[in-house]
Amino acid sequence: MDTRRRVYLTFDDGPSANTSKILDVLQEYNVKATFFVVGKTDAVSINNYKRIVAEGHTLGMHSFSHKYNEIYASKEAYIEDLTKLQDYLYEITGVKSHYVRFPGGSSNQVSRVNMQELIQYLNKNEIIYYDWNIASGDADAPNLSTDKIVSNCLSKIEVYNREAMILMHDANDKRTTVEALPMLIEQIQNMDDNVIVPITDETVPVQHVTAKVETATEP
Repeated sequence: MDTRRRVYLTFDDGPSANTSKILDVLQEYNVKATFFVVGKTDAVSINNYKRIVAEGHTLGMHSFSHKYNEIYASKEAYIEDLTKLQDYLYEITGVKSHYVRFPGGSSNQVSRVNMQELIQYLNKNEIIYYDWNIASGDADAPNLSTDKIVSNCLSKIEVYNREAMILMHDANDKRTTVEALPMLIEQIQNMDDNVIVPITDETVPVQHVTAKVETATEP
């Protein structure tokens, strides 16, 4: 049994102008990551979806539009958006993704829909949702220093015995995220008992909000 701590590098919001740079770094270090992508139809983005899959990374879903006011307007709106993305990615890559990260996470405060309704929909359709337990902080500022990104990640990894799920962003304005990545990978690999892996069906989900167990009531 592998007792090493599993560290997951996860990237939200791509593809972007930085996706190929992120993939180049991952390829250099022979590391696999997870990309929770949005829907983009330009040729560069389409190539990046294909490259993510071809190079052995996990292709996850974030949302097609990433417009909170539309996605979370109703349960039906969320399902329509997610289905559109799932079908689109399958058409491009041949992968029918069943991993998702809610925009804002399952604990977001913007959804007009009770998140339990969306969680129940995902569970019934065998789609697994993943939050994070470590935030790189790159969402807080477009050019957060590379040292701060690395320290934000490394300071929390050893808190978690088994699963360390790191949230980063793949966006046009996240230059320092790309620059921090080699240092972050090297330091994680130099820590005892760590292995960097992509999300798979064996991954124990990190979830801020868990599904409520429905209990039968006596008639």
